[in-house]
Order: sequence, then structure tokens, then C-alpha cells
Amino acid sequence: MKLPKISLLARALIAIILGIACGMFFPPDLARVFTTFNGLFGNFLGFIVPILILGLIAPAIADLGKSAGKILLLTIALAYAFTLFAGFFAYSATLVFIKPMLNGVNNFAAGAEGGINLAPFFTVAMPPLMDVMTALMLGFIIGLGSAITDGKMLKAAMKDLEAVVNFVISKAIVPLLPLYIFGIFLEMTLSGQAAAAMGVFVKITIVIFLITVVMLLIQFSIAGLVARRNPLSLLKTMLPAYATALGTQSSAATIPVTLRQTIKAGVSEEVANFVIPLCATIQMTGSIIKVVACSMVIMIVGGMPFSPAAYSGFILMLSITIIAAPGIPGGVVMAALGILHSMLGFDETALGLMIALYVAMDSFGTACNVTGDGAVAVIVDKFHKTAEAK
Repeated sequence: MKLPKISLLARALIAIILGIACGMFFPPDLARVFTTFNGLFGNFLGFIVPILILGLIAPAIADLGKSAGKILLLTIALAYAFTLFAGFFAYSATLVFIKPMLNGVNNFAAGAEGGINLAPFFTVAMPPLMDVMTALMLGFIIGLGSAITDGKMLKAAMKDLEAVVNFVISKAIVPLLPLYIFGIFLEMTLSGQAAAAMGVFVKITIVIFLITVVMLLIQFSIAGLVARRNPLSLLKTMLPAYATALGTQSSAATIPVTLRQTIKAGVSEEVANFVIPLCATIQMTGSIIKVVACSMVIMIVGGMPFSPAAYSGFILMLSITIIAAPGIPGGVVMAALGILHSMLGFDETALGLMIALYVAMDSFGTACNVTGDGAVAVIVDKFHKTAEAK
């Protein structure tokens, strides 16, 4: 009898609960086993992130460059504009609604008086082959170059690298994330940090969910205005895709349902078949809301300095970087780790908290992504029908 598959969200929540519970009675030497694993896994992430960026960005850019035409350009422009807007919208909403909630919250990365600080039994240095910015630039150059020159061998090599990267993410990194999260909260409990962290988790999860709902209302209001349709009716039609994404936590796995509901919303089959699969990888409103809000919370609570100018640069780069993220649970946060470290100065502890926060609310971010794809398709279809009528 085959056991039911447990989602990444469920595994992450179980890991958080077990980490806090075990932290109340684990002896330090036993806890150090998990601290050692976290140190090794954190070093591995530092090593693999530049390779992930290169292996995801280069093929993504090459694929986008294959086709030409107004529909492709319009879809990309709308998806990027919505993603960029969502990033700055999340930034503003976090400052207005979430930051006041964090007044008086201590830096949970600093521990508490009387807490136990654990050291790993051993560490293994895993220096990356290149830094993150080198990987980004190399990915842009190779992707654009192979698209322009139509270099078949280079494209094939990049596709092979993409397959390897996706395999590492889905078969090695994602399965080990719950154990990594368990180790983080085990260590946080022993050091007296967990209580503050959980209080922050509950508050921001509710607010971020509301931000994604408002973002969907904005997207469908624009789509309804352009197409001269009732935005609430359009949004209601896309709700089965939203519900499916809540369960699968995967934009790619939800494509069949999103496609069906988009056609039901009145979008032509020709446009829907093109726009929905493309937007599953480039329209990331829910994902960028989660990354921006969660990273700001960690910086605010951790006392990390940031300026609007510096954070604007991060949002601009993040909007490009997450386009290359694979459509699997946890894929976006994996793609974002590099610039979180290089542009915001996140250390291993902050990156671990970022992963835990992101994964804990992965489902409704993905649901926001796929539902918003329908709004993009409605707008593109309206322009396509108008152009055909001329």
C-alpha cells in the first residue's frame, strides 16, 4: 500500500514544530549532530547557488529569445511589470503594516540570556566556483548569445546543465530542507530564540496572505478595465487554479488547471496555450511578495541596515533572477539565495530563516502566481483580438 505523499509545506511545518519540541529536552551533544549537518548543508548551498543561477538563467533567457512577435513581447512585459510592481508593493506594505508589529521584538538571531550556543563537531569548506554576480552575468551573456547566434551545441549544453540543476534541487536540496529547518529551530530553541521567531511568523504570514489577495484584486481590476469585463467574475473563474496551487505548491503542476480556467474566462485557446505555460515561469507576483516581505522582516528584526535605494536595486535584480526559478516547491527561494547574500548581506543563519519563512507560506504565494497568470492572459488576448480586427 502506497503511503500518501506529504507536501513540502507540511514537512516544513512538522520540522518547525519538532525542532522547537526537541529543543526543550535534547542534550547539547545530540543537538550538535544537527548543527553539524546544518553547517555542511549551508556550505553546500553556498557552493551550489552560483551553479544554480547559471544553470537556470542561461537556458531561460535562451528559450525566451527563440521566438519573436508582439504576443511574446507583450506577455514578457506584462509579467515583468506585474512582478516588479508586486515587489515594490510588498516593500511599501511591509513598511506600513508589518514593521509597526515588530516594535519591541528582539533580534531572534542574537539568542537569549542563558541560552545554549552550539558549535558543529566539524566543518568542511566548500568554496564556490564563482561569486553570485559572476554567475548572473555569465548566465545573461550565454543565454543572450545562444539565443542570438542560435548556437545549438551551446543551447544543448545549457539544457543539460539545467536538467542537472533541477535534479539537484528536486532530489537533493528540497528533500533535505525539512531537516535543515528542523536543525535551525532546534538550535534557536536551545539558544532562546524560537519564541520571538514564532511570534513574528504568525503575524507576517497573515499580513503577507492579505497582500497577495490585494495584488490579485489589482491585477484583475487592470485586466477587467482593459478587456471591459467584470474583474470579480474573472477572478472567480480562476479560483480552481488558486485552489489547485494551494495543494500542489507548484506553478508547473498547476498549468493544466490554469489553462482550462483561463479558456473558461473567455481567452482564446491560441493565446491561452502560449501565455499560461510562459507565465508559469516569468509571472512571479506572489513569489516576489513573499521574498521581499520575509527578507525585510529578517532585516528589521535582526537590526540589519537597509536603505530604500539599496532595496530598490535588490527588487530590480530579484525580478529578473526569479524568472529562472524552476516551477517546483521551494524553487524561487533557491534562486533568490545568491542575491540575498550578495546584495543584502544575509549570512547562513539569515538564509536559513529565509528558507523556513518562505517555505511555510509557499502555497498561497504560488496560488497568487498562477491566478495572476489568468489576468495577464486576458490582457494579451484583448490586444491580440484588437490587432486581428484591424
